Amino acid sequence: MSGHDKLLEVTNVRAGYGAVEVLRGVSLHVRSGETVALLGSNGAGKTTLNTVLCGLLPVQSGQIVFHGQTLTSAHYRKVVEAGLIQVPEGRKIFPNMSILDNLLLGAYARAKARRQENLAQVFDIFPKLKERMSQLAGTLSGGEQQMLAIGRGLMAEPILLILDEPSLGLSPLLVEEMFSLIGQLRHRGLAVLLVEQNVGQSLDIADRAYVLENGTIRFEGAPADLLASDALRQAYLGM
Repeated sequence: MSGHDKLLEVTNVRAGYGAVEVLRGVSLHVRSGETVALLGSNGAGKTTLNTVLCGLLPVQSGQIVFHGQTLTSAHYRKVVEAGLIQVPEGRKIFPNMSILDNLLLGAYARAKARRQENLAQVFDIFPKLKERMSQLAGTLSGGEQQMLAIGRGLMAEPILLILDEPSLGLSPLLVEEMFSLIGQLRHRGLAVLLVEQNVGQSLDIADRAYVLENGTIRFEGAPADLLASDALRQAYLGM
């Protein structure tokens, strides 16, 4: 696959809960090796889109194609097996298990055979986790728990990693650290879909950006174009 091929292609997806339509024809794509920011305020539909992408909410209409496979309304296991891995909002780690066991769980459904190599790679990115691998995950700080959640995602050898609000609830200093880490993943050639409310820092590291508002994509393009337009900035980003 060349860097210009679309790894994830979401076409005109509609989805919601019961009679409430949340996504109203969303189309977006992520190419190999690209970092794409999906921005939008609370209630814009970001979480619903993530839930649809990871196979936990069926699509009412439209299509999701990932790495050549149609994943429209596929079972979440099939989504994980395909290499579309999500690091959920709020970290969702297992507090009463060790850091090491949390990481190994990441390789449960995919990449089991290469657990040790992948673990070495995760420890290379997060030396802090290596130092404390036998410690209970619940004793880690918020920032360290976020590192653990990302490390667990990397254990599944993602082809595309979706990060859902990775900076949520972190101190400004840790937010800096988190974004520099996401930049590092990008340099390693990993495709990342970054779903964030933190606009400034997301646009700093993204190749392209989308703005989601009321379940509809309102902007798609280069971060510089989004920042250059006062009207767009004020309307959608509160900047």
